[in-house]
Amino acid sequence: MTRTLYFLGGWAALALGTLGIFLPLLPTVPFVILAAFCFARSSPALERRLVEHPRFGPHILAWRKNGAISRRGKWAATIAFAVSIAAALFWLKWPWLLFPLAAMLASGTWIWTRPEP
Repeated sequence: MTRTLYFLGGWAALALGTLGIFLPLLPTVPFVILAAFCFARSSPALERRLVEHPRFGPHILAWRKNGAISRRGKWAATIAFAVSIAAALFWLKWPWLLFPLAAMLASGTWIWTRPEP
């Protein structure tokens, strides 16, 4: 039963990561890293395909080894946060616009304190 849940979670994370390729505010790499985590517990063959992938494999390995996020990834997240804040300023009213700002500050601080590969 647990393997099945990890397997389904891996596919769900991979689907969200795939959507992130086309939707600028949805992150891709974190979902692919989550998919690799789930597949490591349910399908070693699928995990191996992700780890050996030329685009995502280095990010997965850097995260596993050091909890590292590339500088490019950090900047991509920061830009996505900025776009989200701009949208919040446009569509949300006080005090609701503070929630995305708080989320960005907390998440952005955490992301920028991660080591780089």
